[in-house]
Parts: sequence; structure tokens; C-alpha cells
Amino acid sequence: MRVTHFGHSCVLLEIDGTRVLFDPGNLSSGYESLTGLDAILITHQHPDHADPAKLPALVAANPDALRYADPQTAAQLADRGDAGDWAVMGPGEKTVIGAIVVRGTGGRHAVIHPELPVVDNISYVVDTAERAGAFMHPGDSLYIPFERIDVLALPAAAPWLKLSEPIDYLRAVAPRLAFPIHQAIQSEPGRAIHNARIDDMRPAGTEFTVLEPGLPAEL
Repeated sequence: MRVTHFGHSCVLLEIDGTRVLFDPGNLSSGYESLTGLDAILITHQHPDHADPAKLPALVAANPDALRYADPQTAAQLADRGDAGDWAVMGPGEKTVIGAIVVRGTGGRHAVIHPELPVVDNISYVVDTAERAGAFMHPGDSLYIPFERIDVLALPAAAPWLKLSEPIDYLRAVAPRLAFPIHQAIQSEPGRAIHNARIDDMRPAGTEFTVLEPGLPAEL
């Protein structure tokens, strides 16, 4: 498995020649020039996960890529009409993309504040021929999949998070390996402090690694 983190929540996953991009948002960079994608997957509608300004060009550069999003985002993109057609991925649904199977789970964004509406959020679980739950991108949620996950993209900082929550989530999922996402809202020193604490308190048997933005990593 090769993973490239483009900052914040944007992740390129490459498995057995299949290339899938998750959450190309406006706090991420470097993904804009990607071509040859097999799929673009969006967890929810917030612009730091689905940049309305950059999506049309990304879709145009990858015309054969399958496109999936949560129900609300798919409807919004259809109304815009400038970012192609988007299929809906709901909880319990799945699709085959090249050499992998992608499953939707969860369904709702974490609560930011009780007075703010809670939007759709689909967490994506990726299966390979050799391993179910090879990868998981939960978007903006702490949804526990109650299955073995090999590599977890861990939401590590957000307006809806305090530090104890990603630590408890990491312990609950207990993947073989996790790397932090959703940290563009933090300063560099803040990220270092935050990640050091998560690393200190990770569960036994889980490796925690910080990916260098834009550099592919074999996980």
C-alpha cells in the first residue's frame, strides 16, 4: 500500500495499481495536478474536504475516475453542474474500484456545536483481495467500525475534537498503523506537541507515524 498525504484530510491511496483520492479540500495542496485516478471519494460537504473551486479541474483531468460522495454532497455537486456526476455512497453500500472494494459506513459528521446542523459524513473502508479493512478514512467522524483495520487515517485535530478523543478513538480502532490527518488548523509547534502525545498514548500493537506532505510512503 502506498499512501501520499497532501495535507489536512486529502490522501492518495495506491494499491495494486489502483489509485484513489480522498477528500480533495481547500486546506490541502499538491493533488491538483494528479491524473490517472481511478476514483475520487468525498466524505462530506465542507470545503476543507471538497474544494468547490478546484473540483471541476480535477474531474476534467481525470474523466474516467469514478466519483462517490455522501448523499448531501452528491446532491450539491449535481446542482452545481460543473464538477461532473457523483454517485452516492451510503452506509452499508460498496463498490468495486479496480483491485479494491470500497465500503461506506458511519453516516454523520461529528457534532461541532449543538446549535449547528449535523451533516452527512461517510467513512470509507477499503478491502483488498488479501485483507478486509486494509485502510479506513473516517472523514470528520470518530466512527468505530468494529472490525480489524490495518491502516487508519486518524482525525487528530478539529474544532469538534479535544486531544483525549483521537487518543480514545485510536485505542478503540487499534489499527496496525495510523497516521494523523485534519491538522491544517494547527500551527507547526502545535502539531508536534499534539502528535507526540498521541504517539505516547497509542495502544500496544499500533504504530503511529506522521507522513511528510506530498511524499509517497509505503505502509
